[in-house]
Amino acid sequence: MREVSSPAAKGGGAMKKWGFIAMHAAVAAMFIFLLQRFSLNATLESSLLWALTFGVCAAGLAYKQANR
Repeated sequence: MREVSSPAAKGGGAMKKWGFIAMHAAVAAMFIFLLQRFSLNATLESSLLWALTFGVCAAGLAYKQANR
């Protein structure tokens, strides 16, 4: 396959990459928040802290995958 080298095509790829990273982080944070809060009956503060932690970790993993 040929790679398109126009600046517009490259810019769209960057937006797609950052959208993927943001979506991955949001889904991971939402999942762990719902798991902690409703399944494990954790406090709101604890659930939010775990959601933030998992969201950041998921964003890091998605970033590394997107740059492969």
